[in-house]
Amino acid sequence: MTDTAVEKTLAVLEALADHSRIADIARVTGLPKSTVHRLLRAMVDRGFATAAPDGYLTGPRVLALAGKVLRPLDTVERARPSLRALQQSTDCTVHLAVLFGDELVYVDKIEADKPYRMASRPGMSLPAHGTAIGKAVLASFSPSELDAYVSRTGLPGRTPRTITSPARLVSQLTRVRRSRFALDDEENEVGVRCVGSAIRDHSGAVIGGLSASSLAMEHSLSELIALGPRVLRAADEVSAALGWL
Repeated sequence: MTDTAVEKTLAVLEALADHSRIADIARVTGLPKSTVHRLLRAMVDRGFATAAPDGYLTGPRVLALAGKVLRPLDTVERARPSLRALQQSTDCTVHLAVLFGDELVYVDKIEADKPYRMASRPGMSLPAHGTAIGKAVLASFSPSELDAYVSRTGLPGRTPRTITSPARLVSQLTRVRRSRFALDDEENEVGVRCVGSAIRDHSGAVIGGLSASSLAMEHSLSELIALGPRVLRAADEVSAALGWL
């Protein structure tokens, strides 16, 4: 599609939110009725519009996309109390992240009251296998799903400690399934350790997770492991807030 064709399509889609009749959509977009009709038929074919007795309505794909966009925002709101309590009880920086494709995207962060700030920020995306939250999420994958993830990503390394071996990843995820929390021992960022656990939505599907992070010089690996049950409880609280009982 040319830029002009894209602009016309988006104009019709935007107008469809408030108008259903071709004549009204043509009027507000300034496009010929024949062009509006042609674009609407293409949208119907792709699920972005639905034919109705008196015109057209937005289609199921629009609603599905809106749901995907809004879900992280709803998750943040429901998770905030548990994240705040976890930050206060651990004195660590806490993160909430959701899975998008093969990457984790941070959607919330509460900094610890420290003289430094973590480099992480909401909106940042990271490979799943190099983070505590990501490994907690990957532990929910079936063997075939995990194989597909490894094949697609190639397990790139971010630090000398990142797990880049499929066999090592499978072994570590086996331990994560038993404990229900995962560790990041300077695997995503040199000098930073993290412990994370997965969260589930109302259907029981793992959608992301939360974590507690600190500088490696502040928490030894054993001290971080000791925080695992606390992080797990916070993750279970968030899952319950999202409707998973």
